Amino acid sequence: MSEILRLSLPITVWLAGFTAVYALQGLSCSRHWPADLNARPVLLAAWAVAIVLQLIALMAVLYAPSPARFVQTTATALAATALAAAVWTIMPVIATSVCL
Repeated sequence: MSEILRLSLPITVWLAGFTAVYALQGLSCSRHWPADLNARPVLLAAWAVAIVLQLIALMAVLYAPSPARFVQTTATALAATALAAAVWTIMPVIATSVCL
């Protein structure tokens, strides 16, 4: 894994997951969402997928270590921070009502 990819992948995965979940939430509150489809299970599944992808990114950083100690330490810290950010910033999807 290249050093740039190692450093940027976890935050990029978090950004994509955050964007996808809140885009789904916005879509579920629009008139384009099917009326017979409950949005909460879809949003919960998207949140779970985002967290699993963050775990995969963290494992990739941990199990394919960089020869440079600074890069490995920074990449591990970024991956752990991105995982915590995914859990914390997407949690309102499960803790609040879908459409206000």
